[in-house]
Amino acid sequence: MTKEFHRDILKLDAEAEVARICEKMRSDIFDTLKRKGGVMGVSGGVDSAVVLAMAVRALGTNRLVTLLLPEMESSPDSARLGHAVCRQYGITPLVEDVTGPLIGYGAYRRRDEAVRQIFPEYDSTYRLKITLPAGLMEGRTLNFFSATIVAPDGTEQTKRLRPAQFRQIVAATNFKQRSRAAMLYYHAELHDFAVIGTPQRNEHDQGFFVKYGDGAMDVKPIGHLYKSQVYQLATHLGVLEEIRTRPPTSDTYSAGSTQEEFFFRLPFETMDLIWYGLDHDIEAAVVAAEMDLAEEQVQRVYDDILQKRRTTEYLRTPPL
Repeated sequence: MTKEFHRDILKLDAEAEVARICEKMRSDIFDTLKRKGGVMGVSGGVDSAVVLAMAVRALGTNRLVTLLLPEMESSPDSARLGHAVCRQYGITPLVEDVTGPLIGYGAYRRRDEAVRQIFPEYDSTYRLKITLPAGLMEGRTLNFFSATIVAPDGTEQTKRLRPAQFRQIVAATNFKQRSRAAMLYYHAELHDFAVIGTPQRNEHDQGFFVKYGDGAMDVKPIGHLYKSQVYQLATHLGVLEEIRTRPPTSDTYSAGSTQEEFFFRLPFETMDLIWYGLDHDIEAAVVAAEMDLAEEQVQRVYDDILQKRRTTEYLRTPPL
């Protein structure tokens, strides 16, 4: 018997889902963890906006601390939108700039050492981003990362990263997420609160997070939702239109890149439907017919997701 699959398979009863998540958040924080409230980071992105809206509903503004956690390479839009969404839901955020800790760790220096092995001219006047190959649906390609530098005059150069360079750049850059996690837990312990995480299913299951960085949290309200379902809740909750229409970014590298460019390689509305098919053992041919795609295109996405799950399993493994 062929399992059910159609284009609306991921459609939620948004109000019922919000109510369920809010009740679970209250139960987890107050009853299970015995904490008095919650602390969360607000990035100006749709995930943290949705979690913020539900946290305010679940806990109230007097039991919630929100943090903006910029560093010197953060996009100004992130801070602007972070302030805006906090205003929308009636809460005043604290701003904790983590540039100082990152300089102390040598995060920028260690990263730039690796970048200059590829681009000797690279200095603080350049901007940097890392991406995976585009065109997953068009042909089978390996998941190799490339670095792009942007000169002050806007000229771009892109070269493939060798494994040692990639590891050093990522290891140094991950200080950003781990510094933010440390600050979240400082404020959580200060108030006897729990840390509320903002990753959704796409980030967790495909390994798009830093272990003990943005992967460090006490409760994970939207971890079961596909990204496209988060957008459904964002619409229902009235999240600011600019946040809902802004392409999701990692806001990790100075040149800026979308999450699609940096890791996922597909628009979420396409990837999530195909991923649902994979999760529910639906044949690629069935998914392809419903989505007007070729079977080999769907199979490439299946293979890409499975590869990412395998290569990032370490991130999801608890201490042994």
